[in-house]
Amino acid sequence: MPPLSTQQANDLLATLPGWQIAADELVRTFQFEDFLAAMRFVNRVAELAEEAGHHPDIDIRYNRVRLALVTHDAGGLTSRDFDLAGRADKAI
Repeated sequence: MPPLSTQQANDLLATLPGWQIAADELVRTFQFEDFLAAMRFVNRVAELAEEAGHHPDIDIRYNRVRLALVTHDAGGLTSRDFDLAGRADKAI
């Protein structure tokens, strides 16, 4: 799967409020009421990622969870990253 062009990535980014492209990754930080709520979200995202065969980098800081997506084997962002981001948004 080839990486998206900058324009394609920006067009898809416009459909995902709260997400941004930083350091060539699609990233978003989610905030929850407490650690347990954050962990429940992480577990839902883990299930989605496993189903998709596409795994984000996950950073957990108490009640904040940062997801970072990039398709390493394509050398950049692909539609797989944006698809999983959209699914993660629905897992809140």
